[in-house]
Amino acid sequence: MILKACTVLGVSPEAGPVEWKRAYRRLAMRWHPDRNDHPEATERFKEISAAYECLIAVDAPEDEKTEAAPDAAPEEAQARAADIRLNLAISLEEAAAGCRQTITYTRGKACPTCAGSGEAGMSRTRFCEACHGSGRTHDAQRKLVSCTACGGRGFFTERICPDCHGSGRETADVNIEIVVPPGMLSGDELRLAGQGEPGDEQLAAGDLYLTVVLTSHRLYRLDGRDIHYRMPVGALVLLAGGDIELPTPAGTLVHTLDAGSTDAREIRIPGKGYPGRGNKQAGDLVVTLDAIFPAKLSPRQRKLLIQAHQDMLDSIDDSLPPVADWQDSHGLR
Repeated sequence: MILKACTVLGVSPEAGPVEWKRAYRRLAMRWHPDRNDHPEATERFKEISAAYECLIAVDAPEDEKTEAAPDAAPEEAQARAADIRLNLAISLEEAAAGCRQTITYTRGKACPTCAGSGEAGMSRTRFCEACHGSGRTHDAQRKLVSCTACGGRGFFTERICPDCHGSGRETADVNIEIVVPPGMLSGDELRLAGQGEPGDEQLAAGDLYLTVVLTSHRLYRLDGRDIHYRMPVGALVLLAGGDIELPTPAGTLVHTLDAGSTDAREIRIPGKGYPGRGNKQAGDLVVTLDAIFPAKLSPRQRKLLIQAHQDMLDSIDDSLPPVADWQDSHGLR
């Protein structure tokens, strides 16, 4: 019974409800007596309807044949049109703070010429591919029998829409404004329900999925939610200590350095890196400071540095211990 029903609908025995419905709609539209004046149209339409009802009845669980099951599938599990997946490229600053973006993409819509039916204009005839226009095919015993695909006619009469070529669809550009919440990272997804391919009376609209892609940044490097970069600073501020300004995605941050050496120094400021999201904590700001010595001195700067150097020589044991040790070892003090 099932095999015969599949043969009538022209689907594989391994096909499922989606393929059954698609084949049924196509054949029913072709053989409906109101659309087809062939003498066998009525009987052929009844045969197609019976085959589809047979498959649906066999496929339905026992409790669904009388009344809906208590744990029936939720609406979200119903058949839907295709989802659309796109990348959303935004800067690190935009993703960190959150932003609004207007995106343009292409999706289908019902053809206005045929209102999505795929049929419009003048009728045309094409030969049946199954029987090559003869109206007969060989069965398993190699006997000639009436072709089930075309009902023995050998041809099909169609009214294919000239604008959509029978698909019932055409494409259109869509512009929508979206809100990107703060703290999203590359690979995170935004789901916009119902913004995928449009549905119809049988299918709910698909969804639009946007995968966030952070564009490369000339300064910041992300490691998880920690933000890393290198920054040149004057050697004197590393020596003497003082305030420096650190760029962050949220703006400039003033940080006070302790006095120390001129060796490269890494500072870590907790919670000042990439912002958190959900249960994810904000990252740290990690900056490597590289000492930069003056390339050229003005007369005033030179005078001030000489004065500072003389002050250090006056307290050489504390200010310049290696110099003091060298002078002592050579009897210069």
